[in-house]
Amino acid sequence: MPRKVKFRKWHKGRKRGKGVAAVATEISFGSYGLKSLGHAWVTARQIEAARRAVTHFLKKGGRVWIRIFPDRPRTKKGAEVPMGGGKGAPEFFVAVVKPGTVILEVEGVNLVTAKEALTLASHKLPMKTKFLVKE
Repeated sequence: MPRKVKFRKWHKGRKRGKGVAAVATEISFGSYGLKSLGHAWVTARQIEAARRAVTHFLKKGGRVWIRIFPDRPRTKKGAEVPMGGGKGAPEFFVAVVKPGTVILEVEGVNLVTAKEALTLASHKLPMKTKFLVKE
């Protein structure tokens, strides 16, 4: 969750499946990465679940970088609220992920360990992903 946002409530926008990532498309920090193959809104909880899965599998070895940040607020109206009455309160935050975005990076472990750890993380995410190795 960001410390401060300019506007509490954003327009929803559309996930029409257009466009590919312009930033974070290559591995920059680690040796291995997890790349998105589809569009998705990834919640802060999903990012944290993926991070926990990787760090738990790596135990004390290796280092993990998270390349996405949930800065987009999503609102929700309460249960049994009638039509009208305005937009709901901010409920959670999401990161907009496009195809080609590197989501996680890992370094300091061998190929087999990194692949297994990032596969566990991919099961926590709402889109298809691909394992990358830095050349």
